[in-house]
Amino acid sequence: MTAPPPDPQIRTFRAGDGVAIPDAWTRSAPQDGMTPQRFRDLVLLDRNFDANGLFVAEDTEGAVIGSAYAVRRRVAHDGDDLEPDTGWIPFFFVTPEHRGRGLGRALLEATRGWLRDQGATQVFFSSYTPNYVLPGLDAARYPAAASLLSSLGFEVVERPSAMDRSLIGYEMPAEVRERADALRAEGWYLGSPQGDDVVALVKIAGERFNSDWARAIREGIVAGMPPERIVIARDPDGAVIGWGMHGTYEAVIERFGPFGVLPESRGTGLGKVLLHLTLERMTALGAHSAWFLWADEGSIASALYEKTGFAATRTFDILRAALTQTQWQKPDHNEKEC
Repeated sequence: MTAPPPDPQIRTFRAGDGVAIPDAWTRSAPQDGMTPQRFRDLVLLDRNFDANGLFVAEDTEGAVIGSAYAVRRRVAHDGDDLEPDTGWIPFFFVTPEHRGRGLGRALLEATRGWLRDQGATQVFFSSYTPNYVLPGLDAARYPAAASLLSSLGFEVVERPSAMDRSLIGYEMPAEVRERADALRAEGWYLGSPQGDDVVALVKIAGERFNSDWARAIREGIVAGMPPERIVIARDPDGAVIGWGMHGTYEAVIERFGPFGVLPESRGTGLGKVLLHLTLERMTALGAHSAWFLWADEGSIASALYEKTGFAATRTFDILRAALTQTQWQKPDHNEKEC
């Protein structure tokens, strides 16, 4: 009888992993690959990064064959709330040739144990802000991962969709242009932010929509994002009440959003106008498509996107599990898991 291969070793992050992890990640999930620079920016330089929460599996020759990352708030996302009861697992993977030995389970149990030690009582996969790579699990693309997470008690709590629209041959509909012209004639301003408009924009984004949107807008502008990537709406009294933008996240010009219109102005056609003005600018900058990762299922915004030619291209499961006191055990070579 042939003896099973030695157990892979699981350790925490160390120097040199910043290249090895993205390489193994891309081999594990080539449709959602990673680069060293992007990994550095989204993970290693994240303000909440803790090397003790980044677990790495290596074979007997020291090659990285899997990883799982746990994170909790060290810096409050909004106000002074550190969400001490909550942790996140933004990603995990095992290279194809090392699957089926329980390594994925071992990595996830290591992250869960670490989060428990930090005082967390619940964990989400993988809606961590500010630096999620994907908003959740694409169960259609990664069914083995979905099965493993389910076996560990993770349940779906939200199901957002990524949406895309081709901009090849895009032209603003005549009725939308007429509506934009009519609003301007009534005294509305529709264009790039001027002067201190960005103060009002960040304020409404954070207070009326999502604090992470305010952060993304603020950081994008500070990093030199061109004002032409933002279209704001100021009513005749001078109040900023809506906006559309692109290129906010990682400076990807084809990535649309964030986008919002205050509730009191909805029904005026303003949302459709801002959406199309932004698409028109994206086309002028050479973008061949517009896409984003997160539209809430059944939302008003989702319906507007569909009417504008966007279609859902992927659906993600945001998952939650309670952190029980189960202990991490060595992998069982007979387990058939990711």
